[in-house]
Amino acid sequence: MSDIVVKRLPAESGISGWEAISRRSSPVRTLDGDVTADWLIVGAGFAGLSAARRLAHLRPGDKVVLLEAGEIAKGPAGRNSGYMIDTPHNLSSGEYSVAGEAATRAEIAQNRFAIAFAADAAAEYGMSADTFDPSGKINAAATERGLELNANYGRSLESIGEEHQFLDAAAMRQLTGSSYYLGGIFTPGAVMIQPADYIRGLAAGLASKVDIFEHSPVLKLEHTGGTWKALSRGGSVTAPKVILGVNGHIEDFGHFRGRLMHIFTYAAMTAAFAARSTGKDRWALLPADPMGATVRKFSADGASRIVIRTRFTYDRTVGVSEKRLAGIAAEQRASLDARFPDLADVPFEYVWAGRLCLSRNHVPPRRDRGRPLFGVLREWSRDRQKHARGRMAADLATGTRSQMLDDFSDQPQPARLPPEPFAWLGVNAVIRLQELRAGREG
Repeated sequence: MSDIVVKRLPAESGISGWEAISRRSSPVRTLDGDVTADWLIVGAGFAGLSAARRLAHLRPGDKVVLLEAGEIAKGPAGRNSGYMIDTPHNLSSGEYSVAGEAATRAEIAQNRFAIAFAADAAAEYGMSADTFDPSGKINAAATERGLELNANYGRSLESIGEEHQFLDAAAMRQLTGSSYYLGGIFTPGAVMIQPADYIRGLAAGLASKVDIFEHSPVLKLEHTGGTWKALSRGGSVTAPKVILGVNGHIEDFGHFRGRLMHIFTYAAMTAAFAARSTGKDRWALLPADPMGATVRKFSADGASRIVIRTRFTYDRTVGVSEKRLAGIAAEQRASLDARFPDLADVPFEYVWAGRLCLSRNHVPPRRDRGRPLFGVLREWSRDRQKHARGRMAADLATGTRSQMLDDFSDQPQPARLPPEPFAWLGVNAVIRLQELRAGREG
């Protein structure tokens, strides 16, 4: 017998505005009793639900059970900025156009593979354009350095024949109503999602094929012979194969300890407002500098909201303090007011943090050697990567071969981090220096 005792459970910081304005269509089900299944998936985020959908297609006669520690859309999946991006977008680098042509082409192919998987789900489950919007995105520049970063990005896209369009200050002002931006670069392949609505729509679409139990954390995994037994508060699930879609919490299941960086990002959403100088009803801006501010506007029923995402921190905890949230919200307020002084009297209604995970060398789904336990490790806020890796975990677990899976199969283990507190000091120092360098882009 080999047991895994999970001593630390997920916790969330602040209330996600996306989840707060979302409405779920089905009641919460909690595990109550002992269940036997063909497959157990742990974690109902992008990766776990994508793995469940793939299993439902590959093994339609198998029983799939999914356990979620909290409530669908209240965890990290409902807390991100909602960008599914096809072109290069490596936040850990200083700019978006750093790879060679072959690597850039490969990254774009992987991203579009994942976006297509998500688009199929959105179409199958009848998601609206407010939930899944293939509108493209703009990298917005607020400084001369930002303009140069966009120019570099444009050159890299041009070298591989990728469509893009440069926008001048007048075009940015017409779009956003703000004179803050000097220019931008538009790429058409990105998709904007309302992340909480999307993840709830995905779960609802799977409900007839997958048994989903919320508020049912896995507290212990027992392995005897060829069978796993997951113990939760109200019962257990026994299955021969397990897929872990738990992001950085995979460390709490005994994997990759000392090899993962737990990153928090921070966002704020305004109260609803009308008749302000904020341009068109809907737009989505990424910063020209990856460490700058992401800003999105969306509108419904004659009222609009703006979401701003700034700042990153590296922490070993599963949550951050209310004091931290309040301090960063004050910085975000200043950033928003600089862009939209006409919104100075519109308060933030929701402020929150979201947990992400980064490995030093970008690993794919992995298998625990000798035992049928599979993990999905996702990176940054790349929704399209979470879809791809959830699907590939299902492919790996079922022995389904694909070129995309083959491309990931020979990846190494995540690189080991320096010991603490040196990793904490080093990572946060690098993050803060990059944020300071971003300057007015943030």
